[in-house]
Amino acid sequence: MNSSIQTIPFINLALAFIPVFAVLMILWKWKLNFKSSIYAVFRMLIQLLLIGYVLTFIFETDHSLIVVAVLAVMLFSSSLIALRTLKTAKRTLYLKSFYSIAIGGGIVLLLITQGVLSLSPWYLPSYMIPLAGMIFANAMNSVSLAGERLEAEMNRDIPYPEARNTALHASLIPITNALFAVGLVSLPGMMTGQILSGVAPLIAVRYQIMVMAMIYGSAGISSAIFLIFVKSHFTSRMSESKFPVHM
Repeated sequence: MNSSIQTIPFINLALAFIPVFAVLMILWKWKLNFKSSIYAVFRMLIQLLLIGYVLTFIFETDHSLIVVAVLAVMLFSSSLIALRTLKTAKRTLYLKSFYSIAIGGGIVLLLITQGVLSLSPWYLPSYMIPLAGMIFANAMNSVSLAGERLEAEMNRDIPYPEARNTALHASLIPITNALFAVGLVSLPGMMTGQILSGVAPLIAVRYQIMVMAMIYGSAGISSAIFLIFVKSHFTSRMSESKFPVHM
């Protein structure tokens, strides 16, 4: 197979934003919060351009401490972003979010990099950082969905065990749908990238199976841990709302 991959000129890349502008126009026309979407698009551009330069530097330096520092930034950032949809005190829940993603995502990352792939050196940046990004991002999204759904259910006075189960189920809907769709509806990003770069499809499939297993596992474990950690916060808040303290 051809091992070269086509370089996209910036002028051609701009064409990819035509559908983005269409969505922004719809949001504006329907009087929705289009400014938030504009900010998200610009932030995506800046972050990806910066990370392109950063990753080039990291891959060239090949130092374990730098890789660990990058993983720490990913973890701290994902823990904060995961709480974005919650209306309750985010500072109170930040450590719970951090521990949930660190434990759920960290265990899976170690298993994949040191067990499945047996990286040498153990911190090999070209593998460790992209895999950590996928794991932490999916754990972040799952925790965010779980927290938002748990808060909504508890606000409806649903008992915690039932609310927890509903929240966990909801948090796994995106990745479960992805499991059903992969190979039939979609060819995921990692597999597509490998095929475009010349990797044999059967080899790319093995990597994609590994990826699907790791993101499902990290998402489910992180969400479950988070829902357990925040139980006391939401149950105590529900008790206070039912039995307010009169001064």
